This record gives sequence, structure tokens and C-alpha cells, in this order.
Amino acid sequence: MDERTRYEAVSSRDARFDGAFFFAVVTTGIYCRPSCPAVTPKRANVRFYPTAAAAQAGGFRACRRCRPDAVPGSAEWNVRADVVGRAVRLIGDGVVDREGVPGLAGRLGYSARQVQRQLNAELGAGPVALARAQRSHTARVLLQTTGLPVTEIAFAAGFASVRQFNDTIRQIYARTPSALRAEAGTGLGGGRREGLRAGIPLRLAHRGPYATGALFDLLAAEAVARVEEVAGPPGRRTLRLPYGTGLVAVDEASPGGPWLEARVQLTDLRDLTTAVQRVRRLFDLDADPYAVDEALAADPRLAPLVAARPGLRSPGAADPEEAALRTLLGRADAAELVERYGKALDVPCGGLTHVFPEPDVLAGSAEDPVLAGLAAALADGRLRLDAGADRDEAERTLLTLPGIGRRTAALIRLRALGDPDVDPYGTPGAERWRPWRSYAVRHLEAAGAAKTAVPA
Repeated sequence: MDERTRYEAVSSRDARFDGAFFFAVVTTGIYCRPSCPAVTPKRANVRFYPTAAAAQAGGFRACRRCRPDAVPGSAEWNVRADVVGRAVRLIGDGVVDREGVPGLAGRLGYSARQVQRQLNAELGAGPVALARAQRSHTARVLLQTTGLPVTEIAFAAGFASVRQFNDTIRQIYARTPSALRAEAGTGLGGGRREGLRAGIPLRLAHRGPYATGALFDLLAAEAVARVEEVAGPPGRRTLRLPYGTGLVAVDEASPGGPWLEARVQLTDLRDLTTAVQRVRRLFDLDADPYAVDEALAADPRLAPLVAARPGLRSPGAADPEEAALRTLLGRADAAELVERYGKALDVPCGGLTHVFPEPDVLAGSAEDPVLAGLAAALADGRLRLDAGADRDEAERTLLTLPGIGRRTAALIRLRALGDPDVDPYGTPGAERWRPWRSYAVRHLEAAGAAKTAVPA
């Protein structure tokens, strides 16, 4: 998009571009999402930015009306497999907060200076600024949805000090943390115990139509006992996270707007950012259904399927290592594995009692040599499936493991890595569907028309 096209999107308040770019108004000092309901500013006063972090680095603060920090992420980062796309996904997963910029660079296989330079060149902000913007959004969610003390929120959101937290919130939102909390009416919250017991309510934004029924049907068909419950609203599952465990519940019906209603319970609040991003990947909430549906509807074979299920998503994984192991095992064997090796939750919730076993546990315990080989590759780092993994390299590694064929490797790439352009079945004519073959496959599966031409 050139700047003229972006300004047209702003003038028409086109929500399709929320998250794809941001605009700032030099006369007011604020930045907004394209669909902001405020009066459209004069073109001469508008500046465009690829990320919220870039707008913040330019000295602009977030609009109070449209809340640009709460938009869906750009779909571009799910499509791109280069170092910038991988870096953005890793930052979203909280790597910079946990491991710093050197840790991010090490995962990408580049020097910290190279990563800084590439992110600045394309996004107008480096890894620290991108992580800072994300921490600010996490802090606002905690301030406005829980009664936790402000000091605890500062560290839970990933800030190094309360002073840094206060300064950042004032700069980005133009008010104090206490003022942010007062706006949402949570100033009289019951403190830490109440906040954790009730969980954290979230609105997980998405753009465009969302075929929730088809996606929840798929998740229900795959659900593994003790780890997931999708039989009735809301759908729930357990999470294995860097600092502890968690539970997330997501409602299929969200009549209030373009989002899914969710609630997250965590044993350690530092996991909030990571938990949210992993749930977003599971439900493919950063996709661009307008681009996907337009491209696939051009094919006569897919056109009626797209018309029947507009906004069909290609789900990813809340835990990519778990997804890879489950792809190999199947539902019944995965459930048996949870019974034998799964880690029990400290506080069970209904039928949710365990998190899926970690690869290092299975590497030394699994009787199936194929399963043990995959688990060992995940445990020792030969195979990486995290948010910043190189998808081509991961597939090459998978194909070197005993018992892993091309279709299994492609299915792992589709689900565990969230690749939008995979056809595991070798469908004739699938090249016409690029770069959205994964979505075409989901349409064919939903219609019962998927073929399994590629050997497992």
C-alpha cells in the first residue's frame, strides 16, 4: 500500500486494515488505527507507521477512542518466513522479556546488531521498542481487568522497575496507571487472590468474518481428554508456559464485536503475554480473511466452499511441540500418553487435570521408537518449532527422523508452525492457491473433499 491508499483507508474508516498499519496526527500528538471514529485529519497532518511501536518511538501516544494497541496483529508476520517475520513472532511470544535481545538474536542465528538493523529498517522500531509496546498493552489489560496491586502488575507485564512502568504508561497513554484503572472501574478490586481466582477476561480481536463454528468443530474432533474440553461453551484447554501453567476458556459466540471472548487463569502472571499470543495463534486471529477469501474464491472449485464458510481460519497451535507429537500419535494415543506421562495441574478445573507431557519426558520413556525419536529431537534442540522457527529448516529436520514421512512433516508444518501455505495431501492444482494453500485445505476438509495423495 502506498500512502495515498492508506489515507483512503483512514478516510473510509476501513477496519480491514486495523493492525496492518497505524496513522498519527502531528497536530494532536496521537496515533490511531485506520478505523478510528474520530474526524479524519487533513492529509498534511498525517504520518503512517507500520507498527504501534514505531508510532510510539515517533513521540505519539495511543488514541483513547480507538485503542490502537488492541487491534489484531498484522497478517503479514504469519506469512513471512524471513528474519523480520520470525523476529516479530518471537517478540510476541515474550522472548525479549525473558531472554533479552541477545536471546532473540541467538534464536534467529544473527547478531544482535543485525536484528536491530533489520527491524528498524522495516518496522521503524527495534526489538526493545516492539517488546515495550507489547508490555504496555499487557499492563493496560491487567490494570483494567484485575484488582492486582500496581506494583505486581508492573513486573507481571515484564517491566524492569516500577519507575520504568510508570514512565512508559504515561508516555503511551497520556495518563497514570491509576487513571487507566479508574476508567475501567476496577479500582476497588479484591487484590491478588480475587484476580487470579476469577481469571483475566480478554477480548481477542480479529478482523473480518470468522467461521467460528467450523473451527470449534475441528478443535472438538481433535480434543484430547484431560487437556481439552470443547464439547460445550466455552471451549477450554490447559497451557504449558515458560513460568508455569495456565487455563484458557474461549467462547464460540461473541455477539458484541469482532473479537472472541476469553478468560485466562495463570499460576504466574508473567506468562500473560505469552499465553495470549499462543491462543491467538491457535485460533488464527491475526489472519486477513479478506485477502484469503478473495484469492481462493477465484478458483471455481473453491468458490462455493468460501461462500459457505467466509472467514474460515487455519488453526495453529497453543503448544507447537505438543501439536507435533499429537500429529504423529493421533487422538486416542495422545490421550493415553497424557494419562501415563502428563503433568498434573496443581488445581484441576472440571475435566481439565493435566498439561501435555514435555518432550524430554517422552524421549526417555516412550516405547514407540518413532515417537521417542521426535521427542528427543525436540528435547535436545535439533528440531525447533517455536514461534521464530525457520519453517523450511524444521521440515528438513523432520524428514531426517525415522518414521516421519512427507505428509506427516507437512501436517506438522501446517499446524505446529502455523504456515499459511501448506498442502499436506499433494492436491492436484494446489499451486493456484498459493500463498493460502493451508486455508484451501481447511475448506476441502470441512467439505469432506480433502484427498490423501501424499504418502504418510
